[in-house]
Amino acid sequence: MKSNEKRDWNKVFFAILIAFAVVAFWRGAWGLMDVYLFPSNHLTSLWSSIIIGIGILILTRHTIRQLM
Repeated sequence: MKSNEKRDWNKVFFAILIAFAVVAFWRGAWGLMDVYLFPSNHLTSLWSSIIIGIGILILTRHTIRQLM
């Protein structure tokens, strides 16, 4: 295998590895939210997640604009 081909395969491998890590992280985060965020009331858990997510987006919007 040539050096460029090996480098390309390394990029593909690491892209797949990073994608797997991201999916695994979010799967774990959602699983924990299912267990700890209103576990007996699915609808309240969903709405709370939406409200918390929107709140975080609103709070960090100013910070993100400063970084750009």
